[in-house]
Amino acid sequence: QVQLVESGGGLVQAGGSLRLSCAASGRSLSSYGMGWFRQAPGKEREFVAAISWSGGIRYYADSVKGRFTISRDNAKNTVFLQMNNLKPEDTAVYYCAAAKPATAWRYAEPQYYDYWGQGTQVTVSS
Repeated sequence: QVQLVESGGGLVQAGGSLRLSCAASGRSLSSYGMGWFRQAPGKEREFVAAISWSGGIRYYADSVKGRFTISRDNAKNTVFLQMNNLKPEDTAVYYCAAAKPATAWRYAEPQYYDYWGQGTQVTVSS
């Protein structure tokens, strides 16, 4: 069984930065696609960023492109989300997720992920 634990959330002023981490245990995720999603109160969970198993391919939602960077360290079984120039609309609970190796990986769709963390709150004040 895979456990994912997010950390690094908190309260920050608009324009500030945070770095989220997602540490995995239970097995190596070096062959898994990894993603970050977020959910604001009263809204559906939405895709933020994803990274291929090797780290060679990265995907971003338009709303965070140029401000957020996803990365991974397979040796440490950890995925990161560096968030810069944060805006109040980035306020949400952020979740990391892991997708088993598959021929077709729809990285932006939550149903294509097999494991989820418990989430970490990010609050951006104006």
